Amino acid sequence: MSSYKGHSIFAFALALMFFHNPLTIALTFIGANVPDFDHKFKKENVYKMIILGLLVFISLYILKLPYYIGLIIVFLGVTFYFSEHRSFTHSIFGVLTLTSALSLILIWGFQLIGAVTIIDNRYLLMAVLIALLSFLFLNKRLLMIFIPLFFINLFIMPVAEISYIEIVLALFLGVFSHIVLDSFTPAGIKIFAPLSSRKVYRNFGLSMVFLMIVCALVIHIPILFKLFEQYLL
Repeated sequence: MSSYKGHSIFAFALALMFFHNPLTIALTFIGANVPDFDHKFKKENVYKMIILGLLVFISLYILKLPYYIGLIIVFLGVTFYFSEHRSFTHSIFGVLTLTSALSLILIWGFQLIGAVTIIDNRYLLMAVLIALLSFLFLNKRLLMIFIPLFFINLFIMPVAEISYIEIVLALFLGVFSHIVLDSFTPAGIKIFAPLSSRKVYRNFGLSMVFLMIVCALVIHIPILFKLFEQYLL
């Protein structure tokens, strides 16, 4: 099984190929660590996630605020609880489900905090939400590295807004990178679970890595042309 270190490094490298905003890079990094919550040794964390979701739901319901965030957190916990390791959460359907749930948590959370506070700094609000998300999905060793580097980069890098589409794409890239890396292991992954038990292996992983590199190059073609014109013409 690929370790959390391998998944984190691979996702970080992919994020640098596609993004320049520290917020989207951080989301890709976090997303890569989400699918393995279906593992038995993380069941305690899953219970905590379900309890947290219920507390958020009840609190927001009492305050007459949108309580959907709590329901989504509960949904995530229940999904991990009933998923066998390397099954649904490691399939293309699982990638889409996890990406959608995480995106909704961030977007709805952002809208809720923006509505109940007077803080105008949208960039800072999203950064705080991403930091909270990291506490939910990253282990202690990763957090000790992630949190300080994340906030240092926020002050070093130019401030840039992050769109909802970028949130979804960054999380998708992170979660998808996890199953791509796991396809290189001898056990492979059930790419179409739960509809099919068919597994894919190294060839799938290699083709996906190649496809992502091509996509990254296509995205950066305008920049490459500018560099070509500036330095070679």
